[in-house]
Amino acid sequence: MNGPSQPTIAAAGAVAGHPLRPGFRGFTRVLLRMRALFALVVLLVVFSASTPSFFTSNNLTILTKHVAITAILAVGMTFVIIAGGIDLSVGSVAGLAGMVAGALIAKGILFGHMLQPYFPRVWVVVVLALGTGALVGWVNGILTARFLVAPFIATLGTLYVARGVALLISNGRTFPGLAGDAARHNTGFPALGQGRWLGISFPVWIMLALALAAYLVATRTAFGRHVYAVGGNQRAALLSGIRVGRVTLLTYIFSGLCAAMTGLIIAAQLESAHPATGEAFELNAIAAVVLGGTSLMGGRGSIFGSVAGAFVIGVLADGLVMLGVSEFWQIVIKGIVIVLAVIIDQSQSRLQARFLRVG
Repeated sequence: MNGPSQPTIAAAGAVAGHPLRPGFRGFTRVLLRMRALFALVVLLVVFSASTPSFFTSNNLTILTKHVAITAILAVGMTFVIIAGGIDLSVGSVAGLAGMVAGALIAKGILFGHMLQPYFPRVWVVVVLALGTGALVGWVNGILTARFLVAPFIATLGTLYVARGVALLISNGRTFPGLAGDAARHNTGFPALGQGRWLGISFPVWIMLALALAAYLVATRTAFGRHVYAVGGNQRAALLSGIRVGRVTLLTYIFSGLCAAMTGLIIAAQLESAHPATGEAFELNAIAAVVLGGTSLMGGRGSIFGSVAGAFVIGVLADGLVMLGVSEFWQIVIKGIVIVLAVIIDQSQSRLQARFLRVG
């Protein structure tokens, strides 16, 4: 007579209350995937209860404008990290793009032996500044894809180069008064950072448009699937016919474009450009991406998760300021958040591996 059949590990776990039972697994997956949203809700509740002026329309409007800066950087960074890379140069690229725009508006361009400089229209200024960001991204992509330089080292190098060039453009000085001059036909630049449409500021619209476009590319196009494939297993992607180098190059170019747009928005908001703009912005962007559920190992992540992570960073910073927390402690807390985000990311990878083994 045959004995009772051996139950599967998953079934035994469900009967005995094993921590990996199917219901728990589903809840854990949702919790880890939506962790940025849950953290955002908790922070909103805590800060709203702690200071009455936090949850007001005026403060939330200002907060959203600040978050848009980090979110735009995070959208570009998400593609790079999903593909298995990292981009440390985004803060410096933001500063460089702002300085390029500032130089074009304030000083114009000298062609050959012209006595008078040529002052391009604002749309040309924006295109040239964005092109500068794309160029740095292209260099990052070439270094990592063609010359096989480790992404951390390649982008660390371009971080210093971009910051140095930004300083050289003005010899370390600021370009003030970027409102332009009607006689030069280059007015209107501040509208990029200060303008509003339907009561919502332009930076927020830019953030929403970029996030939506990036989401559609990541989820509805072959390129998006290739980005995930390259980050998941580069060797397998190469063997399946995916042009890994091209995918890597395009992700860095997009990251450079997003960084340049951030620099333009900041310069437009302040109506001035400073070469130190964007310092440490790369840390905020990486923290937002990891908080949003994107794996630092590549192959997993989402655009809207990164945007939610940017809101977590922004709400945390704004709330701490309103509570009167020292700026030095704010830096400590932000560092702790980044470390915790990486720990959670690693825990998620281990849990998913256990779920796969259990079936």
